[in-house]
Amino acid sequence: MAGGKLSPRQKMINLMYLVFIAMLALNMSKEVLTAFGNINEDLVEANQSLNQKSEAALKGLEQKAEDSPKQFEDVYARAQLVDKYTSAYYDYLAGFKDDLEGSVDDPKDYETMDKGLYLEENMISGGKLTDYGQKFMDKMQEYRTSMLELMDSIEGTAKFEKTIKEKFSGDPIEDSEGIEKSYVEYHFIGFPLISSITKITTMQNRIKRIENELFSQMLAGQLTQVASMTNYETLLQTTKGAYYQGEKFDGSIVLGRTDNTTVPQEVDLKVDGRKLQEGTDYEIKEGQVKLNVTAGSAGDHKIEGKLTFQQDGDPINVKVDQSFQVIPKPNQAIVSADKMNVVYRGIDNPMTVSMPGVPKNKITANVSGNHNWRNVDGSQYMLTPGSGSEVKINVTGVIDGKEYPSSEKFRIKSLPRPTPTVRGQVQQGGAIKLPRQALKVSPIGAKFENFDFDLQPVVKRFTMKIPGQPSIVVNGNRLDQNAKEALDLAGNGDIIQIFDVKADVPGVNVKNMPALLIQITN
Repeated sequence: MAGGKLSPRQKMINLMYLVFIAMLALNMSKEVLTAFGNINEDLVEANQSLNQKSEAALKGLEQKAEDSPKQFEDVYARAQLVDKYTSAYYDYLAGFKDDLEGSVDDPKDYETMDKGLYLEENMISGGKLTDYGQKFMDKMQEYRTSMLELMDSIEGTAKFEKTIKEKFSGDPIEDSEGIEKSYVEYHFIGFPLISSITKITTMQNRIKRIENELFSQMLAGQLTQVASMTNYETLLQTTKGAYYQGEKFDGSIVLGRTDNTTVPQEVDLKVDGRKLQEGTDYEIKEGQVKLNVTAGSAGDHKIEGKLTFQQDGDPINVKVDQSFQVIPKPNQAIVSADKMNVVYRGIDNPMTVSMPGVPKNKITANVSGNHNWRNVDGSQYMLTPGSGSEVKINVTGVIDGKEYPSSEKFRIKSLPRPTPTVRGQVQQGGAIKLPRQALKVSPIGAKFENFDFDLQPVVKRFTMKIPGQPSIVVNGNRLDQNAKEALDLAGNGDIIQIFDVKADVPGVNVKNMPALLIQITN
């Protein structure tokens, strides 16, 4: 801009241009500072809400510990420590932030908070941390150590431990240029004051979120409900999934939370309308109503009635409405393809293997031949057929120590031929009409029409033929420069042929596709 011999007028124009750029940069800087300030305000409001939630959760837990000390005393003690460590660090960060805001005349005038001299002068001196900076690091380490030691005694806190270890490590950090810097240098030195304030508020937000989530984790998300009998549902526990004709049904009606202290004062139960008698049909054991009735004939059976508990001196009735099914002993496994009655070569075919009356962990299944067969989850399997025209699935169920073998054969078919597409459109009857410019940028694709599997072929190559022009082979799924230039030679109304489309489905050779006809409309 300033090179060479320029007239005075041109030099003046160039100078004014530079001034204009500087003014734009200055304005953008102010907007960024204001954005930081707005984010900080939002975080402050969020932190206030988190504080209120923590206080309410802790107070509710305190009340539960007073009502049911056996269930809640230890949990409440650990929650108090979480609150102690979090509050101590949160308050220190609040004081630290007060120092930063006190270094300016108006902490709400974010556009003036573009310098970070306060932190640079108070946290580091001669390349080393000052006492003020060291205290900042010590407080972070104190919070980190205390919380990690506490979480060793709390189950299910691995994700919180990981967050605390990573976000509050205080270890040196390598910047984008490969230079290792101390934690303080990396996060606070050379930044605008408002960004440092926002960062401190973010740290407060993070420890408060950890505290809130820890409370929920420790109480399984039921701080206010777990001790109330009105919030329980009855569950039916059985030793196996189904029962055979003439067997004793030994299921149990239990509560969602079971312990020796949760015992009903009254049991009023019926099976298929017949009232059950204590000692003969059921017994109360370890907080459970243990049933001992005949399973009955094949079909559905109903258990209904109520369990009565005492809470604060008042009776609380918990409704019982359960059912179980009795089925005949099986002699044939049930094997079905989830998608269709055949399996397709080279792709994953989801399969379900089950046997009536046999638990999932008592069923084994395998295949004969060079096919890939693997268990996904319980009775769900995945079959990837190899060569051959059929696959045999062998199933064995174990009932009361006795094996019941069975097998089923499935036909193996190759994938159907996919249909070419342009911009997702499939040719229906005549040629697809498309503007010239649209064709230049539209992808050539492929899809399996009316096919149950969600497969997405990836087009790797195709050939384009324009009337009066030689064919052009294009690598990829869009027109390259040569193809675009050739397309410019086509006249309005010309039919463009897209053929020899090569597409891949991972691990499968896709069949050749028919040609795709596109008519240029302008």
